Amino acid sequence: MLIDSNPDQFSATVSHTTRKPRQGEKEGVAYHFVSPAVFSEMIATDRFIEHTLFSGNYYGTSKDTASRQKLQRSTALLDIDVEGVKTIVESGSLDTRCVFIKPPSLKTLEDRLRGRETETEESIQKRLAQAKDELQYAETSGVYDIVITNDDLGKAYEELEAFAFGSHR
Repeated sequence: MLIDSNPDQFSATVSHTTRKPRQGEKEGVAYHFVSPAVFSEMIATDRFIEHTLFSGNYYGTSKDTASRQKLQRSTALLDIDVEGVKTIVESGSLDTRCVFIKPPSLKTLEDRLRGRETETEESIQKRLAQAKDELQYAETSGVYDIVITNDDLGKAYEELEAFAFGSHR
């Protein structure tokens, strides 16, 4: 929504992943889908700003993607997990503002994951366990500039927009 409302100011990065595309996902739009061998080669040649293993698949944001957005004078919005945030913040190589968008509860997250009908039971349980750790980290680490609860999409968007444009208190 933030990108759609402000396309001249913000753009989304398209991450690389080793996971299989879900129904309706297109190469280069949702993700760049690559083999584990290609992903490993990209790690070995230092082509990622950040990368992580999540639920048995690798995900990463390439340096090329970020460079293209910088040339376009667009603020890049990265949709990454806590490990990716840690990597970027610890590197100090990027000027970052970090937002954590959390579900109202773990039960709500579980309902949302099940509602997708794309996850196995094992995958859901792994995601819930990881989410519990990530929620704890987001609330206590001091890394995130703001934590937004996504219980009402309109309200959550208003908070994000206020933060993005500097009017968040």
